[in-house]
Amino acid sequence: MYQINFSKPIHIHFIGIGGISMSGLAKLLKTKGFAVSGSDWTYSALTEELTALGIPVALGQRAENITPDIDLVVYTAAVSSENAELAAAKNAGIPTLVRADLLGQIMKHYPHAVGIAGTHGKTTTTSLLSMLLLDGGLDPTISVGGIVDAIGGNLRIGNSEYFVAEACEYTNTFLSLFPTDAIILNIEEDHLDFFKDIDDIRASFAKYIALVPAGGTVCINAEISQCDALFETASCEMALYGIAENSTDSTSSHLDYAAANISYDGNGCGSYDLIVHDKYICRISLGIPGKHNISNSLPAIALAMKYGVPIESIQATLASFHGTKRRFEYKGSLDGVRIYDDYAHHPTEIRATLTAAQSFDRGRIITIFQPHTYTRTKALLPEFAEALSLSDVIVLADIYASREKNADKTISSADLQAKLLEKGKEVYYFHSFDEIEKFLLRFSSHGDMLITMGAGDIVNVGEELLKK
Repeated sequence: MYQINFSKPIHIHFIGIGGISMSGLAKLLKTKGFAVSGSDWTYSALTEELTALGIPVALGQRAENITPDIDLVVYTAAVSSENAELAAAKNAGIPTLVRADLLGQIMKHYPHAVGIAGTHGKTTTTSLLSMLLLDGGLDPTISVGGIVDAIGGNLRIGNSEYFVAEACEYTNTFLSLFPTDAIILNIEEDHLDFFKDIDDIRASFAKYIALVPAGGTVCINAEISQCDALFETASCEMALYGIAENSTDSTSSHLDYAAANISYDGNGCGSYDLIVHDKYICRISLGIPGKHNISNSLPAIALAMKYGVPIESIQATLASFHGTKRRFEYKGSLDGVRIYDDYAHHPTEIRATLTAAQSFDRGRIITIFQPHTYTRTKALLPEFAEALSLSDVIVLADIYASREKNADKTISSADLQAKLLEKGKEVYYFHSFDEIEKFLLRFSSHGDMLITMGAGDIVNVGEELLKK
């Protein structure tokens, strides 16, 4: 594997530089004195930001973008071997590196490097821990898979020994990292275009845990089945976290970090007693809604406490943090109809978001859902229907293919609609965003909560409605 000498900056070209993670790494290397260029299929707010920093971004991925002055090409796992730029780099003998290996080489330079992993919840938890360390005066470097207003984007360059980053399991990219501490939020069936089954996924997470050295801590959700088995080859410490119904609940006795005596406000934001090793610490109040975010906050608190952040600072940060872009993000109101957007594209994420929405003071919940990838939709069709049933009304868009170039199109949103109709749900299916927008303008009424949901471009529906 090609090793970067960070004391000798070179010219690095990023294929797909407009991605949330790739753009962050490009910005980081630019600040370290590297010459950076890249390409992507479309221009976006992220590519505009890169251009403003003096990073040239080519539209389209063509062989001629690989010029002789390029010393290294970085690409993501989603880039195929037939990609014109990747093929041109290899033909020219230019070294190549996948994104995860680059992130791993960067992590090696930080004595305290945290990787946040899990099937879902990574971006929010990464943001939570980042803000706890930032407000605690630890000046971390942050690489997050979402836009965080408090750091002005998806990357922050710190000047300390602390580094916080998301660790994605897809194609085992997180096995290229070098975390000194880690968080495991959940382990569920997903990315079944790569993994064989849940046992295959668990095996990868066990390998990830084994990367954390002795003296390091892996905070892991106690709801994950057979947690102990994942640590069989690990030398790090295990810290269990979870939710207890009350402070005397017997199920909390095995938890190192627990949330007890939970209550919610009118916006679905939780408050709870923080119990650490069976001892009451303080009352925590969150500025983000949902039981799932109570769970997400616990491992962030655990590592912040390990790093010496005062509990008073932790309390203040959690109360003032209002989330990241596309995570139950309030977009605005149209004639008394509140419009939100959420990145949820897995049944568990959908369930968490809709459960949180139910705790709001509101009228009907109308979920506008865009399934993400044919593989995921086909593999988890009953689970999607079950989760979406928590919504009062469901509006479906066509499946977003994403990285699936030769998708199995024997599945469609019509199949999901049929499952929901079997459950007696009110569900509509449209093939275009324009049809969806026109329907919602007629159908929604004062007090309704509209939630655009999915990892594709469904966010555009809500944004267009707010322009009406």
